[in-house]
Amino acid sequence: MATMVRQLERSRDAGRGLGRALDFMEQLRGTVHELQSISKRMATSLGVTGPQRFVIRIVGRYPGIPPGELATMMRIHPSTLSGVLARLVQRGTIARRPDPSDRRRVLLELTAAGRRIDANREGTVEDAVRRTLGALSSRQTAAIRDVLTVLARDLHRTALTTMAVHRPPT
Repeated sequence: MATMVRQLERSRDAGRGLGRALDFMEQLRGTVHELQSISKRMATSLGVTGPQRFVIRIVGRYPGIPPGELATMMRIHPSTLSGVLARLVQRGTIARRPDPSDRRRVLLELTAAGRRIDANREGTVEDAVRRTLGALSSRQTAAIRDVLTVLARDLHRTALTTMAVHRPPT
């Protein structure tokens, strides 16, 4: 783990002279690429992608969670989640059951197959994140979380501004 941290530090220090924003974006792009690669490998080895396993892990911790609340936790639009849920229900890892207090709503729970996937496993995105965070101090972890939170907020704000600017006249 210490070797990986040193490699990250060398990579950060080396930069490409693109400037702070583009150097940072290069690092983000590399991270996204690796997330996509490991997600594809997980689909082969576990039968679920990284995002699908994330859903299973959350539902495993919050049995009976409504889909809307799950989408909020995952910070994705409910319509994006509905496709993921449909595939997991079809594979028999997630079950939808009516909410006893409001029959119009559904609640999510893991099936036996879902519970088998809902375990700490090597070779998953979560495993890599756990190892990485284990090598960092709580201060470093908090700083990373802060940067990602601010970046996500600013990206959202930029998207809203761009939509307003490029909206066709009515």
